[in-house]
Order: sequence, then structure tokens, then C-alpha cells
Amino acid sequence: MTAQSNIDTVLEDNFHPLPYLVQLHAAAMPTKPALVQDGTTLTYAELDALMDRIAASLQRDGIGPRDTIAICAGTSIPYAAVFLGSLRAGVAVAPLAPSSSADSLVTMAKDADARLLFLDQAVAEQLAPVRAILAAPVIALDGSKAGQAFENWLAPPGSKPQPVDIAPEWPFNIIYSSGTTGAPKGIVQPYSMRWTHVQRGRSNGYDPEAVTLISTPLYSNTTLVCFFPTVSLGGTVVMMAKFDAAKYLQLAQQHRVTHTMLVPVQYQRIMARADFDQYDLSSFRMKFCTSAPFSAALKADILRRWPGGLIEYYGMTEGGGTCMLVAHEHPDKLHTVGQPAPGHDIRLIDESGKEVGADELGEVVGHSPAMMAGYHNQPQKTAEAEWVDPSGKRFIRTGDIGRFDADGFLTLMDRKKDMIISGGFNVYPSDLEAVLHQHPDVVEAAVVGMPSTRWGETPVAFAVIRPGASLDAPALLSWANERLGKTQRLAAVEITDVLPRSAIGKVLKRELRDSFGRTLA
Repeated sequence: MTAQSNIDTVLEDNFHPLPYLVQLHAAAMPTKPALVQDGTTLTYAELDALMDRIAASLQRDGIGPRDTIAICAGTSIPYAAVFLGSLRAGVAVAPLAPSSSADSLVTMAKDADARLLFLDQAVAEQLAPVRAILAAPVIALDGSKAGQAFENWLAPPGSKPQPVDIAPEWPFNIIYSSGTTGAPKGIVQPYSMRWTHVQRGRSNGYDPEAVTLISTPLYSNTTLVCFFPTVSLGGTVVMMAKFDAAKYLQLAQQHRVTHTMLVPVQYQRIMARADFDQYDLSSFRMKFCTSAPFSAALKADILRRWPGGLIEYYGMTEGGGTCMLVAHEHPDKLHTVGQPAPGHDIRLIDESGKEVGADELGEVVGHSPAMMAGYHNQPQKTAEAEWVDPSGKRFIRTGDIGRFDADGFLTLMDRKKDMIISGGFNVYPSDLEAVLHQHPDVVEAAVVGMPSTRWGETPVAFAVIRPGASLDAPALLSWANERLGKTQRLAAVEITDVLPRSAIGKVLKRELRDSFGRTLA
């Protein structure tokens, strides 16, 4: 049996921990590039050896199975290696967002019970005011004076860890919610959930010839759902520490990239480049998108001008049900987020928790083989996030409002919390945003509900205007309200240079509400 056929056999099994797959690839193709960034390449043999040293170092420090370490740093090869090496020791990883406040980072590290904190100089400077209350020892991934140098912490070359028999239900990682809907919660994802992602990757063309370009941060599940299938199936990951549309296209052409995950605002910036059509992107097999609303017009433009397939994922870091829009197969359904993925059960429920009828609106709930174990240390929040059907089947609530069409494709109306109740009528911001996007001078738009003495709530729009356009707020308000229903009409329009976004492209509507800061009549 060849090394590759052995790997194929292993992938047919019910479960294997992901670090074991890296070990198999290192034996089968030791010189194959695993990780690439800024001219530096780590082969599978080198990655496997570094993972061994990291796992051995953790065991030396008394950190073992089901303990947790935290990483808070920019995307780098050492970051990726620490993540994978910790898993080899059975240690869960809490990847924290560097954009979080110092107080939030301390809180998340404490909540995760992190035994070590890996960071870089930029994060260390941010944490300086609270450094004294950090309980975990600090390791500097970038060799700075932010903590003990990573190279000095590592066990000697050739070190081997004690084998760990990892169980599917063990925590793989704890990913903290962005905090855009309140205090961050630690989402515990088990090894079995990541194994499911690897199996899904096989059906999407990931294999040893795959080259994945990632430009979203490694702390985000958006990134990890592409990163782990690539390395688990023997492909190459090309990493960008920071997204830049021109550099992205250069790297895609240079490395003959086959797969990528981008959020909608990144697709928008890439497609808007005047030189887009000059790049050779013929190597692409599949492109993915998730994390934020993805307009039908943008999807159509990508299908027309960018080779390879396009799949939009709709789901949550918590897991549950996922919908997939295989856009290249269903060009007439680009206004939807697709159909439930194979083996996923997506339903709609009303305010009382009862399933709604055909063509009715309801909150989206989902069940699948890939589901979080729960929120770390927050059983009450876990219970609030769950819905159980009459048979006892567990679902995860999304907080999104949607409707299925006759073909089983899901159209999202809005976040439940973002729905505006104006004069007793339900107003969905996404409907209003879709109208605003029809104006040729509107680049981006977001609608939020603001307090109103007359209506309780009333919609207010924030719009980014095309450079050089003369469109002003009163003109856009008048234009939009001529096209909106009576109960949908905007109370005000604010022109802004940019919409505030999270690191993975979600519009921060709470910040828009705060910036408006007044009650309307």
C-alpha cells in the first residue's frame, strides 16, 4: 500500500485527530510545502517536526489533554504551528482577536483557563496596562521582548511528545464570539466538528494539489474552516497577515491558487479593481464566502469574471445547520443563501418555539454533525442558544429571520435583533439596504433602527457614496423613499466615508447606532 493510499484509507474512517493526518503527509511527501508566507516556506516534514517540539514543550510544562492555551497575534507561520502542535498534545486552543480591548483579552484568557498565552509585540503593547493581572505566562511568537522568546521556549530539535489518545468529544478550540451582539462567549468546538469540516473539504476539491490563499485572521472560524481541511488533506496554505486586494491577486496568480475563503467586502474590493481582468486566475477550483450578507449582484459579477466555482456558506461558529449556495449551479438563486447542506436539518420557528408553515417567516435553527459542545463556563447561555424539537433533537438558534422558497432555498430577511418594529410593523433592514444598493452612486449601505417618539423605532440609513459623485443625503433619502413602501420609509440618511466593520467584514451596526445618538420624532 502506498503512503497516499494509506491516507485515503484513514480518511474513510469515522474519526482521526487532525495532527495525525499531518504526520501521515510528512511521511508521504516530506518536501511538500505546507505553509507559505512572505517568501518563507515550511514543508510538511518541517511542520510535523515543529509540531512535535511544541507538543513536547507543553508536556514538559505540565500542560496536557483538555487543558487550554491562548494565542493572540497576527497571522504567521509560528502562530499556525503553535495551533497545530498544541492539538497534537490534546491541548485546546483559544485564538483571541488582537482587535479586542485589553480588558476583554484578559477576561477571555481567564475564561478559557489558558495555561499559556502566545502573542506578538503589537498585542503586548496593547496589553501593557493590564499585564500585571495576566495569570498565564507569556510566549513571544515574533522573538520580541513581549515575553519569553518562542525559540527559547521550544524543546530541542528532534524532541518527541508522549503519544496522546485524543477522543472526538475533546475540545479542539474555544472561539470567542465577536462581541458585536454583547459580551463575547467562548464557543467550544470538539475534534469531531473539525473532522466533519475535513470530510466536507474532500467534496470541495481539497487534496494534495490544492493551494489555499487565506487573508482573514487565524482566530476566525471563517478562516479555520478552510485552513484545517487544506493541511489535513495535504495541500498548501498561503497566508496573508493583512488583506490587500492588489497583493491578493498577485499571490493568487503567483502560487496558482485553487481555493480561497473571502468575506463579501473583500470580494467587492477585488472585483472593483480596474486591473482585475489582467490577472490569470484560471487555476481556481472553488471560492467560498461567509460571515456577512453577500449581494446577488456581486455574486453574479464573480461568476461572470472569476474562473472556478463559488459557494456561499450560511451558518454559525456555534455550528448547527449550514446552508450552501452552490452559486455556479444555481445562478437563478443568487438572492438566497442556498439549501441545507447534506445531513443538515434547518427549520424555522416562531416566537413561541413552534415550527412555522410553508412560505412563512421564522427564526432559523439548525442541527448537523458539526455542533459546538456549548459556551465555555456559561450553561445558561448555552441553553438560550438551543432549541429542542418534540422528538428531543437538539438545534442551535441563529437569531436570523428567514423564509424557504418552494425549491427549499433559504432567503434571509435579517438578524432578529436588527428587525425594526415601526408603528407596529416589522421592517427588515436588508429590504431597505437592497433598495439603496440599486442607486448607481451608492457603494455600501446599512440600515439600523433608531428610537422615535412617534413610531417607537424608525429606520435610518448610512451610505458610502462613489468617489466623485455629487449625491447628498437629502437627495438619497428622497430617491429611496420614492421606492420604499409606506411603512418602510427612511427617517434619515447619513453619508459616511466607511462603514465600521469587524476583522471579518461584518458591519458593526451597534457602532452606527451609537454614532447617530439621537431620538427622532
